[in-house]
Amino acid sequence: MKEFSLKDIDRIIEMAWEDRTPFDAIELQFNLKENEVRQLMRKHMKRSSFVMWRKRVKKRRTKHSALRGFLKGRFKSYNQKN
Repeated sequence: MKEFSLKDIDRIIEMAWEDRTPFDAIELQFNLKENEVRQLMRKHMKRSSFVMWRKRVKKRRTKHSALRGFLKGRFKSYNQKN
């Protein structure tokens, strides 16, 4: 697992919780694949919070770019890198 600062870990978790931020955006910004995001979340969250997050994210169209029905108009947080 890659080493990140606490600030980066917080941002990755925040992006992972956001419904409209795809895993591709996390990979682009932090070079973490979906499985690595899952490992990071498991390591840095309470078990119950992780389980709740996994239930929300599983097969969610907006978290997986390939499943999204739109290409343009995606929401981009002002906190994300340009």
